[in-house]
Amino acid sequence: MKIALIQSSLIWENPKLNRNHFEEKINAIPENVDLIVLPEMFSTGFTMSPNLVAETMQGETVLWLQSLAKAKNCAITGSLIITENGDFYNRLVFVFPSGEIQFYDKKHLFTLAGEDKIYTSGRQKLIVEYKGFKICPLICYDLRFPVFSRNTEDYDVLLYVANWPKARINAWDSLLKARSIENMCYTIGVNRIGEDNNKQGYSGHSQAIDFLGNYLIEPQENEGIYITTLNKKTLLETREKFGFLNDRDAFTVLD
Repeated sequence: MKIALIQSSLIWENPKLNRNHFEEKINAIPENVDLIVLPEMFSTGFTMSPNLVAETMQGETVLWLQSLAKAKNCAITGSLIITENGDFYNRLVFVFPSGEIQFYDKKHLFTLAGEDKIYTSGRQKLIVEYKGFKICPLICYDLRFPVFSRNTEDYDVLLYVANWPKARINAWDSLLKARSIENMCYTIGVNRIGEDNNKQGYSGHSQAIDFLGNYLIEPQENEGIYITTLNKKTLLETREKFGFLNDRDAFTVLD
């Protein structure tokens, strides 16, 4: 499976301009890519004013993603602000080439920024089955919580979209590699760059890591599109050879 990571700056609280910006980049991606990954809150930046920019699942940005996925004949994923029944969610949508959608609501809300006071937490992991791979998509702060992301479902790919600040980028790099090694899976991290309206700086470090902790794409700091290919056969052969997942602990996650 060929995956394209889009690392980009974001335009603050302006879904239309962000859609235009990402559409140019998506249209530049080769036709043989299977999955395109956008950052967390790609249409707005990491805002704590969702009342200004929240959309519904029938809103312009979701319809735009469906249209692009069909036109490119590939899946597209990233998170955006969704409102439902008076609540706001930091929601990752996984849009299939057919336009079908599966979604995951961010479980671990970033208390340091007050995200937990404004957004509603998700409760369930999502495992997406696509192109013969099982993908577990998570969002930013989820990266700090290994129990929730533990590979109890035999997924093949752990995928994080983020607005992870430059000040703590060493944690991003270290934890992505740790998640890859402990779960014996491919791990993809897509972060933004630039500065937001809160003067928070972001250095990107989008990357792809294999199931033994080796870089397929080393941490990147520039705006760009970075493409890598994941090999399911090699993943399964390595898991069979070492068998580390056979010794994992059994547990139940409680709310």
